Amino acid sequence: MDLRPLGNSGLSTPRLVLGGNVFGWTVDRDEGFRILDRFAEAGGVMIDTADVYSSWAPGNRGGESETMIGEWLKARRGRGGVLIATKVGYDAGLARRTILDGADASLKRLGIETIDLYYAHKDDPKTPQEETLSAFDSLVKAGKVRAVGASNFSAERLAAALDISAREGLARYEVLQPKYNLMERGEFEGALRTLCVERNVAALPYYGLASGFLTGKYHSPADFGKSVRGGRMAAYLDERGRRVLAALDAVAAETGGTPAQVALAWLAAQPGVAAPIASATSVAQLEELLGVLTLDLGADQVARLTEASG
Repeated sequence: MDLRPLGNSGLSTPRLVLGGNVFGWTVDRDEGFRILDRFAEAGGVMIDTADVYSSWAPGNRGGESETMIGEWLKARRGRGGVLIATKVGYDAGLARRTILDGADASLKRLGIETIDLYYAHKDDPKTPQEETLSAFDSLVKAGKVRAVGASNFSAERLAAALDISAREGLARYEVLQPKYNLMERGEFEGALRTLCVERNVAALPYYGLASGFLTGKYHSPADFGKSVRGGRMAAYLDERGRRVLAALDAVAAETGGTPAQVALAWLAAQPGVAAPIASATSVAQLEELLGVLTLDLGADQVARLTEASG
């Protein structure tokens, strides 16, 4: 198994992180347990969630995903090498009290003593980064968190945070979680990727399949009704999107993989990227995603996909 290190944290993951945003939303407890069981059985290591998952679903308040994962961990009587990543501060900001209280609440829902990777879910320009990083450092020193990450940060803000941690001797952001896929490259490529490579910050991109567009099941507007996220596909299904789908189909045919596997393998081959994050709403979907663990693309194939999406 190809294990990728996560910065200087001492943590590592294979080339797929399981997204937990669907748990308690489009995935119920029974199917969620089956997905989690299969992921762990296949050698998967890291499960990614957040305290706000899935507050957007009718009747939910947030914490549903963490609660389901916690129930699964309890049912299997231990982690068995599984790493849990969760996040804080998407709605409430990154003040010290918010982070400390958020960690305790997440630990309780998850039923664990230590969060392996704890993210600032998005930047909070209203709170001094020194305050935020000091809070995360306190959690690391208390043994409640092993490593810290940042999600949805700009290159400028991430660089400033890394400098503060180095100057003040605080736990630093070892992982960045950016939006990044074949259809949305601008946020990560450029200054942010360069920073991650130079400072040894591992990227774990989310939306690796562009909300499902890169699975190849949306070739025309008639396909938009295939899922609850189908309405988002109109933004992708233009000349460039069709070019990317054609390139995915071609490389999939060459490798014996599927378009989804190829799209994730392209991400895993990018500089600075440790592993893409992808979620599954069924065991069958997960089986397809697991193919990225062993699918290696040639340099020419990576280049052709990059060119198609340019």
